[in-house]
Amino acid sequence: QVHLVESGGGSVKTGGSLRLSCVASGDTTRNTCMAWFRQAAGKDREGVASAYRGGGTFYADSVKGRFTVTHDKAKNSVYLEMDSLVPDDTAMYYCAADIGATCMDPNLALSPPEYQYWGQGTQVTVSS
Repeated sequence: QVHLVESGGGSVKTGGSLRLSCVASGDTTRNTCMAWFRQAAGKDREGVASAYRGGGTFYADSVKGRFTVTHDKAKNSVYLEMDSLVPDDTAMYYCAADIGATCMDPNLALSPPEYQYWGQGTQVTVSS
C-alpha cells in the first residue's frame, strides 16, 4: 500500500504562483509514476502533469509552459510548481501514484484510471 499526502494549496490572484507537494509513504519502491490531477466543481477529474521516476514528464496542454512537475525519488515526493495561475486553474488538486509504467505512455500518463493510489487533495483557488 502507498499513502499520499498533498500540501501547498491556497488562494492566489491571477498571475500568482503556488507550489504543491506530495509525500508518499508505505511501499514507495513500487511508485514508478507519480502525477497530479485536478477536479473543478462540476467537472471530471483531469490530468495535469506526470513524472516517471527514471525521468520523463508529460503535461496537459492547458498547463504547458506554466507548470513544472518534479519527481524526487530520494524523498519519495512529487512537486508541482504552478506559475502564471489563472481562474481556470481553480480546482482540487490530487496526487496519484502508479506501480506500472503508465507515465511512459503519452496516451496513458494523464489518465486517472491508470493510477492505483490517490491522496486526499489540496484546494487551489485563483481569483481575478
